[in-house]
Amino acid sequence: MLFNSHVFIFLFLPLCLLGYGIAGRTLGGRAAMAFLALASLGFYGWWNPVYVPLIVGVMTANYLVGTWLGRLHERGGLGGRLLLTAGIVGNLAMLCWFKYANFLIDSVRATTGADLPLLEVVLPLGISFFTFQKIAYLVDSYRGLTRGYGFVDYSLFVLFFPQLIAGPIVHHKEVVPQFERADGRITAADLSVGLTIFAIGLFKKAILADGIAPDANHLFGSVHEGGQPQLVASWIGALAYTLQLYFDFSGYSDMAIGLSRMFGICMPANFDSPYKAVNIVEFWRRWHMTLSRFLRDYLYVALGGNRKGPVRRYANLVTTMLLGGLWHGAGWTFVFWGLLHGGYLCVNHAWRHVTAGMAWASSAWIRPAYQGVTLLAVIVGWVFFRAASFADATAVLTGMVGVHGLGLPARFEPLVTRYAPMVPVSYDPVGAKVASLAWIVVLGAIALFAPNTQEIMARATPVLDMPTRTTRLRWSRSLPWAAATGGLALIGLLSLGRVSEFLYFQF
Repeated sequence: MLFNSHVFIFLFLPLCLLGYGIAGRTLGGRAAMAFLALASLGFYGWWNPVYVPLIVGVMTANYLVGTWLGRLHERGGLGGRLLLTAGIVGNLAMLCWFKYANFLIDSVRATTGADLPLLEVVLPLGISFFTFQKIAYLVDSYRGLTRGYGFVDYSLFVLFFPQLIAGPIVHHKEVVPQFERADGRITAADLSVGLTIFAIGLFKKAILADGIAPDANHLFGSVHEGGQPQLVASWIGALAYTLQLYFDFSGYSDMAIGLSRMFGICMPANFDSPYKAVNIVEFWRRWHMTLSRFLRDYLYVALGGNRKGPVRRYANLVTTMLLGGLWHGAGWTFVFWGLLHGGYLCVNHAWRHVTAGMAWASSAWIRPAYQGVTLLAVIVGWVFFRAASFADATAVLTGMVGVHGLGLPARFEPLVTRYAPMVPVSYDPVGAKVASLAWIVVLGAIALFAPNTQEIMARATPVLDMPTRTTRLRWSRSLPWAAATGGLALIGLLSLGRVSEFLYFQF
């Protein structure tokens, strides 16, 4: 069941709000939380009921292991470490079976020529997200940080439908105390804030992301069929995907945060205008923020972080990002994408070290150059992220540097013929379109210069750990804002003519 589907918006969500409110008013907050956990389980089972026993079994096993780890923490000794190791290995084994088994088999087939059959395994939705979530819970239980939560609160921590499929990857200390305090009542304030954020996210997904998607799909589909795109068409497709992914994930994050707020639950920020970043370190602090936090706290720090010298630090960065790339997808292009970003981070840290104390390196005039280089590096990375193979990525990148010709939009041919007839220019009647270029300029301006949802909604504290930046465009509970929200929601709803999954659902 998709957030951007009629069955979710007009059936599941209203019934869920109604049931939650009735349970809270008649039976109290505990009953409301239990209802919400069961409703979330139904939300997950809508996709494929076969995997409901899987998520329930894994959730229960992790709860029992976490409870045991908490008790062992008080005693100390080796037993806790062994149990923690077993719990982490069990979670990772499940993830590897469903997500990476066929990838490993296919890799062995490609390198050895062995005729090995692929497994008939369907990837359960959200398995990457809730696996990381449960591993973090086990680690914190081992450290004595989980305070012996009740099973209902833990179940809702895992199953809560706004974040179940594609995050944010919430930390138990952020949401479980909110579940414990919740009285099950829906307030007008929370509902208005949540609906506004949800409407903004729906507009981003249905209009902005899905609107630019055909240009990205055209490029990567054509190269997969053996096409050699020219320069303009390559840049249109690469930029289109860069913006599609931006607004798709930004829209999803807004919708997840808005849905949570309708029930009075405040989620952590997950997306903070990452294309405004002036270096790759800042980019990862703004893009998929909860994943970056998990990789930092539970992988990079566990590997030693920056505590064992610069060489070890760079090795830890590359290892962390390599595993982060593999987490995104079972394919060598994802592995390379992770390695590429690991290399970016190493270069970034080395640059900071080399230029430390140099006034020009931190002056305002050089910031646009930093931002441009960072964005270019990200775009190159997204080509590998989107491409089905290295050959496809190479075709796009060589097209982006003009190896296959310039390929101006065909509409420019009369102008060039008239005013510069001696210039050798080729024309691409299919791949390079003026309308696509205009749409990219508009979306690029929004991503680079417009305030984001958290900044617009700052008065309502839409997320935990609110950024300190401000903007003149500030939401308020007023008639003009209600009309604007209704307009965005209506435009988004009228565009839901076909099924369009969020891009991060495949991870």
